[in-house]
Amino acid sequence: MHLVFVTSLVPVTEPRSGYDIANRVIVDALRLMGHHVSVIGFLQPGAAVADRDNTVLLGELEVTNAKVGAAQKLRWLASAFRHGEPVSVAKMHAASRGQLRQALASVGPFDGIVLNSVQLPGAFLDLFSSSPCLYVAHNVEAASAAQNASTAGSPSSRFLFSREARLLRDVETRLCALANHVFTLADADRAALGVPGPDRSGVLPLVTSIEPPAPPASRAPEFDVGLVGSWTWAANRAGLDWFLERIVPRLPSDFKIAVAGGLEDTPAGMSANVGFLGRVPDARDFVRSVRVVPLVSRVGTGVQLKSIETFELGIPAVATRSSVRGIAEPPANCRVADDDAGFAEALIDLVNRARSGENLDVDGRAFHESQLNGLTAALAIGIERLSHG
Repeated sequence: MHLVFVTSLVPVTEPRSGYDIANRVIVDALRLMGHHVSVIGFLQPGAAVADRDNTVLLGELEVTNAKVGAAQKLRWLASAFRHGEPVSVAKMHAASRGQLRQALASVGPFDGIVLNSVQLPGAFLDLFSSSPCLYVAHNVEAASAAQNASTAGSPSSRFLFSREARLLRDVETRLCALANHVFTLADADRAALGVPGPDRSGVLPLVTSIEPPAPPASRAPEFDVGLVGSWTWAANRAGLDWFLERIVPRLPSDFKIAVAGGLEDTPAGMSANVGFLGRVPDARDFVRSVRVVPLVSRVGTGVQLKSIETFELGIPAVATRSSVRGIAEPPANCRVADDDAGFAEALIDLVNRARSGENLDVDGRAFHESQLNGLTAALAIGIERLSHG
């Protein structure tokens, strides 16, 4: 079957964000199943297209708020109000309707379209209405925006996030109505999108790559506890702030704690044993340098790719329930705790056991195999629905 994958950002050779990883894995899994996949979307500056022969670029586009200046943010906001769209959708008007229509014509004929997340599909929804479609909802975007509105620090931010939530809800509803089948990355998201039945939706278990992880190998951890993530995203930052404010004070002062990943501002007044490393060259190498990984998501929808990466590497972890959403069977060396005391106690226990020489690592290949099998099985159901309407 020939499928067209329509996405704001195309799969790249070195995916770094959770969104990039999910895009690459879904396309690679479809190809692993024997389908021909053409891709249409933008390329983020500095990245390289994963499969240029089967990719039609709409141009280069930086979509990350933290990487653009105030002038660009104002232009996006003006476009959003002009089109009556969410800001995240309005960014896609860097391409014209004619350009997208020409891109679709250039890859035809095709059997169906995979509408990947709300951004690009939401900006040009009517162009896809005549074709069989699958919709991949990476998150319940309206719910995430509403959560951001509830914690916004100013009336203007609250207004903008509330507007985003209202408009995203409409876009998501229209995408679900258009699609022959809807994929989410976490089971709870199906009901939140109004498509809870198995005849309308299914869950895509994810991996970080269709290639299996390396076998377990000995490690010499540099840090007792370490977190890595995109902390400029509000939902991720909420988890980091909870960990720093509520968990770190409960941990022994001799625990060496590292936070890797971009931060808009470094929290003040931190204990001397907490280090902020900024962006690291290789997130997987960083995770392997840690005795125990705290997975600290508190809000949000979709799946946490950093949790999946940790489990594939076989590193022991303590996770909130939100951090393991969309993961049916966390590995045996993952403890789940939501309360402050329980989370801290689990970290202390695992770190002390690792310090004493106990090997808490597991073989992440079993987790990877289970997830990949689940991914291809779920995709096969959606494609069957695409074929028969």
